[in-house]
Amino acid sequence: MSVIESTSAASVSQERFTISEVAALTGLSAHTLRWYERIGLMPHVDRSHTGQRRFTRRDLDWLGFVGKLRLTGMSVADMVRYAELVRAGDHTHDERRELLETTRRDVLARITELQDTLAVLDLKIGYYGNQTPTCGETPS
Repeated sequence: MSVIESTSAASVSQERFTISEVAALTGLSAHTLRWYERIGLMPHVDRSHTGQRRFTRRDLDWLGFVGKLRLTGMSVADMVRYAELVRAGDHTHDERRELLETTRRDVLARITELQDTLAVLDLKIGYYGNQTPTCGETPS
């Protein structure tokens, strides 16, 4: 590795972000970021000598993952539990996997529901395009 590459790698790992920068990057409010930290969803965030939060790239990656978990519909309590398991160490891999598999099953069930809903919408859209009665409606 060249000196430039090692310097670049070091500077990236040393990169720090303020709470307002993280809010702008993630779309989360500063209030939400503080709340995540308070409830244990975020690992301990380093502070500057003035007490200002200083987030790392690793923190941003974690927030990206938390955002995906939110999109799955996972409860905040389960997300916090997952975060606790991560902090507890590698011996919790089985429990983490189980939590994620449960969430995956829930997501698949939601996808099925949404596909069924989409099929109904397609029928209705087809009805209005063709003016052919479907789903108990009569043409106007």
